[in-house]
Amino acid sequence: MPKGMAVFNPPSVPDDVAPELRDQAANLIRQLLAQMRAYRFGATSYPKIDLLKYDPRVVPLINDILGQGEVSIIAHQPTALRAQETVFASVWRVCYPGADGVLERDYLEVCPIPAVVAEIALAPTLKQISPPPPPAGAMNSPALLHEILDVVSTYQAGNPAHIINLTLLPLTPDDLAYLVQALGPGSVSILSRGYGNCRITSSGLANVWWVQYFNSSDQLILNTIEVVEVPEVALAAEEDFSDSIERVEEWLGTMLAA
Repeated sequence: MPKGMAVFNPPSVPDDVAPELRDQAANLIRQLLAQMRAYRFGATSYPKIDLLKYDPRVVPLINDILGQGEVSIIAHQPTALRAQETVFASVWRVCYPGADGVLERDYLEVCPIPAVVAEIALAPTLKQISPPPPPAGAMNSPALLHEILDVVSTYQAGNPAHIINLTLLPLTPDDLAYLVQALGPGSVSILSRGYGNCRITSSGLANVWWVQYFNSSDQLILNTIEVVEVPEVALAAEEDFSDSIERVEEWLGTMLAA
């Protein structure tokens, strides 16, 4: 089993920060905390703070304050973005890089996972596919693909995740290659580092994700396919959100006392 486990480490603020920049950063954190206190976790009107409206010199300080949490996201087509959970779970940094390297959008969002991630994952995907003919070495993959297509055809938002544990099934390399080919590539890649590494990638079929767990030696120990809007392992939980409010309050007090 994985040896590593991510734990909360309070972020730090450089000692040589100019007082006016520290004050601006503190005001931003106050605004974030006020929005978190007012937010009912699970509501879809997610709190946001546009970082492009702030002094560019403050953003590096905000980076130090918020740090990097367990979950990283890269998405592409039709919109390229990067999202990073901060050390305060459920608080996300979302960036849209421009062609010239300058950020087109840069904001904080408080939510289980940034709303745009699910939107991008679903935008180019299909509801149905015409399965290619299986290779000669395929055993169980045609039946699994039929099961996936059947679940997808009736799936509605909010349904429980339908999980197929490929690790427990007798599958040949041709079986796995066939599933990869049939489902096609998606547009969202998520890395969760809670226990070891969990790599989550969307497929070309709507609401179908690959969820793969690797141990500390980067060996695959669990390989699943999930039919769901976004796999639960990538989502911040309500308890995480409650803990983050307390931690942001504590951190703001520490920052103001420094």
